[in-house]
Amino acid sequence: MPKFIHESALVSPKAKIANNVHIGPYCVIGENVKIAKNTRLISHVCISGNTVIGKGNIFYPFSSIGYVPQDLKYNGEASKVVIGDNNVFREHITIHLGTKGGGMITKISNNCLFMVGVHIAHDCIINNNVILANNVILAGHVTIENNAIIGGHSAVHQFVRIGCYAMIGGMSGVENDIIPYGNYNGIRSNLRGLNNIGLKRKGVKTNNIKIIHQAYKILFNKNYTILKNIEKIKKLKFKLSEVNQIIKFITEKSKRGICTP
Repeated sequence: MPKFIHESALVSPKAKIANNVHIGPYCVIGENVKIAKNTRLISHVCISGNTVIGKGNIFYPFSSIGYVPQDLKYNGEASKVVIGDNNVFREHITIHLGTKGGGMITKISNNCLFMVGVHIAHDCIINNNVILANNVILAGHVTIENNAIIGGHSAVHQFVRIGCYAMIGGMSGVENDIIPYGNYNGIRSNLRGLNNIGLKRKGVKTNNIKIIHQAYKILFNKNYTILKNIEKIKKLKFKLSEVNQIIKFITEKSKRGICTP
């Protein structure tokens, strides 16, 4: 099907718009924007900068994508926003360009849901199947792994990493990295345990969930350092990918440190 562009929309002739893209009333599309097929801009959507948008995305009114970051160090470098496929962006979303100090790219993968008022700052990396509820705010350089969920009105500090299948409760303030399958709730608070619902949704069997809890208790035994506790877990040879994911996440380089119980 041919693309549809409403007569009130302002679309640069240099923008690359695929077939079967719907651009509704009063949208504004810049010259360096690329939009793949089956993407829909309902109305009043503004897309600027070096922005690449994949297939099957939906942008609701007053989304603002690809504008310059709120970073005083940004100096006009030709950074990007790259968005994958089949994401939903609800009203009043803001997503900013990357910066020279952060890899030059803000990236969103596939099948994510971003609810009303979400802000995704420069150089954030968001993986697949992530849900950010209403008014979640991500500072710069945040990384969110697959299937994580962040509750409404939460704020995430710059450089924080959030592991796969982690659950962040509503109105939380996150200053440190949250382990895969972690459950966090509060303002500058502590890790509350594991996300049992996320583990069940992943299809992890009940007996294996109990083993993951056992590894969790060993990992955060306050009588020893986390690295010592990891050595103990390795000696016990837990043969579960989820345990290995948690250990790998903790041992990777981090600017924020791990949130502990």
